[in-house]
Amino acid sequence: MPEKIILPMSNKLKIGLFATGLDTYWGQFDGLLDSLMEYKSLIKKNISSLRDVEIIDAGMVDNPDKAAQAASVFAQGEVEIVFLYVATYCLSSTILPVAQQLKCPLIVLNLQPVPAIDYDYINNLGDKGRMTGYWLAHCQACSVPEIANVFNRSNLRYEFVTGYLKDDYAWKEIGGWLDAAYVKFVMRNNRLGILGHYYCGMLDVYTDITRQAAVFGTHLELLEMCELKKYRDEATQAEVDGKIAEFKQRFDVAPECEVYELERAARTSVALDKLVTAHRLGSMAYYYEGVDGNDYENIVTSIIAGNTLLTGNEIPVAGECEVKNAQAMKIMSAFGAGGSFSEFYAMDFNDDVVLLGHDGPAHFAIAQGRVGLVPLPVYHGKPGKGLSIQMTVRHGDVTLLSVCENNDGVFLLTAEGQSVEGPVLEIGNTNSRYRFPCGARRFIDEWSKAGPSHHTAVGIGHIADKIAKLAFLLNIPVKKI
Repeated sequence: MPEKIILPMSNKLKIGLFATGLDTYWGQFDGLLDSLMEYKSLIKKNISSLRDVEIIDAGMVDNPDKAAQAASVFAQGEVEIVFLYVATYCLSSTILPVAQQLKCPLIVLNLQPVPAIDYDYINNLGDKGRMTGYWLAHCQACSVPEIANVFNRSNLRYEFVTGYLKDDYAWKEIGGWLDAAYVKFVMRNNRLGILGHYYCGMLDVYTDITRQAAVFGTHLELLEMCELKKYRDEATQAEVDGKIAEFKQRFDVAPECEVYELERAARTSVALDKLVTAHRLGSMAYYYEGVDGNDYENIVTSIIAGNTLLTGNEIPVAGECEVKNAQAMKIMSAFGAGGSFSEFYAMDFNDDVVLLGHDGPAHFAIAQGRVGLVPLPVYHGKPGKGLSIQMTVRHGDVTLLSVCENNDGVFLLTAEGQSVEGPVLEIGNTNSRYRFPCGARRFIDEWSKAGPSHHTAVGIGHIADKIAKLAFLLNIPVKKI
């Protein structure tokens, strides 16, 4: 199989971390600072175990001078997110200078060393000084209202993770924030190609690409069909044969697929790989028609198989030039959930399910079983004929995500449900049946009223909580159905 195309990152994801306390305590209570720094070291180690990141550690910030130094360290480090560990009581005047200089939100870690203080132990110490020092090592919650009050009055953005150092819930939350920061980082470093033009008349899919760049930091590269044709014309027979072999490895190629159509799709797939490499693309949206017999029509009617390979290799491609959905698919891919190009196409009121699918491209890595490569005598609503993808999204938990745009700007729309067994149409589409807790009738009404386009990205697993964290980091609204 050809080597997987890797999206180059400008650098590793950088995470900020600092602990905060009150320097007056250190001379009063022997061993307190050492204990708190051990707790911070444990947090740092656990963060590194959750995700491969570069941690910019500003140490213990316990007075205003150190706050200024920490702010400078984080600014130079270009951190994507900062974790503030409340090690013991701290003055808000120590934290505010750091938060004011950040270009990202703060996640406040309100983590006690243990689930509860050992009351008998501390009460039997006898020495009031030792008793107070032990208590102060468990005094994280004391500062939380003060921090929130000052951040609220300063219009600063923050969230809390509350628990204790070995708390599974707390570390699941921290992991979710790390994942969201990583996806934000991916989107900021992503290069999205736009090949061709919109499907004429689909007003819902049209978007303001300047706004997409402003919200996500994504670079949008306008591509030319003639460049893709150039790479296609230059493809060697050995490259085409290699791509056909990849088709057979990744897909169940239907016997009805003509050799001519396989070669046509393979040659286009080779050209797509070269286009992606030339422009360092991490995602793409495309559509084209051309006049009958035109070379570009020949390309665009043989594009689904190659774009499906790209999508399964973490370079998602959205059809009908749905830029917003290419963004949603990239988000789902970066979360490790897949993200297959889909649209609503029917409802089954007998089984209370909604059916979604599309004629491709699809995400073959999240399929239920093998993916079929089948011939279509006609592309519905599009010119020509060619090969298409037939698959069902893996049965089990799924999340839907749409990147939406309304009069107020960009927002995310999400829902959690299940991909379930049952009959689907075998018409060369990525057909799947989905069940939602609120029922099919209510779901389709509420989803539609939220204002997405008719496309959506479907991924495996329930990750709406992580998507909400991403929306918070991007400072955009999120709505869950």
